[in-house]
Amino acid sequence: MLRILAYMWNSLSAGVAQGDIKMLARAISLVENEQEGYINFLEQLPQPAIPVVGITGPPGAGKSTLTDALVDRAVQQGKRVAVICVDPSSPFHFGALLGDRIRLNRWYLSDQVFIRSLASRGAMGGLNPKIIEITDLLKAAPFDLLIVETVGVGQSEIEIAGLADVTVVVLVPEAGDEVQTMKAGLMEIADIFVVNKSDRPGADLFIKNLRQMLAPAFARTKELIPVLSTVATEGSGANRLYQAVQEKSLASLQKERRNWLLTEKAYQLIQKARMKEIDKSKLKQEINENLKSGPFNLYKFVMEQYTRKLNG
Repeated sequence: MLRILAYMWNSLSAGVAQGDIKMLARAISLVENEQEGYINFLEQLPQPAIPVVGITGPPGAGKSTLTDALVDRAVQQGKRVAVICVDPSSPFHFGALLGDRIRLNRWYLSDQVFIRSLASRGAMGGLNPKIIEITDLLKAAPFDLLIVETVGVGQSEIEIAGLADVTVVVLVPEAGDEVQTMKAGLMEIADIFVVNKSDRPGADLFIKNLRQMLAPAFARTKELIPVLSTVATEGSGANRLYQAVQEKSLASLQKERRNWLLTEKAYQLIQKARMKEIDKSKLKQEINENLKSGPFNLYKFVMEQYTRKLNG
């Protein structure tokens, strides 16, 4: 059995390196489902410096349409692009609720574009729990650019900053006063701001207010965060966005942020490894037993579980 598994992973490794789409899709599924041997498989993969661009922002901002526009510009330059679209998932069975990527359907048969939809599986940061591993897997394939589009969960969606070399935050003019109360997290992770649907009323004023909000950050870091206006459905502003993404990608690969990204990824992977033995069904059963025996204190229960894990 071990020999069969080793042969399977070796075949997949060779297929991924050659850009075999079927092999790549199968490898992603096996890694996502933690098939035996997947850790060794990941350890042997090369890690070339391929830029990862994260597209994030509130639902309905036009992230998928902008992703389509970026893919179009990259393809026109002869580049191969991998796109990961993270969909919302059912809170009960964790399957994707929005599996169809209609706005990207023109690339389904393209040899230059690979698209994979992943369910968020209940993750709070708008990403899939195995997004780091899957992104590194795609880096081992012959792609020139990786784009990760998040679910769109709004203010809590900051995990993408620990994954992407460049984070694009997409907003719409209607955000208006919401930006004033938006949590600092989403505002601070942006390398590029995009005000999409900028043909709508109030867009110019919104862009002006957004730039004023970013002024203190510029005074502190001496680095200007671009605020670009687009109308994604018409392709307006897409060329400027693609150019800004290229410039930021090159800068990110050469700066200290690279170290920060790797540190963040390492922290998340270690955290997941430590939590791997925690079984929700067993937790539920133990909590039920505790409830039957008298008053239940959540914090005492958690500390007992933590102590038990430390003691093996």
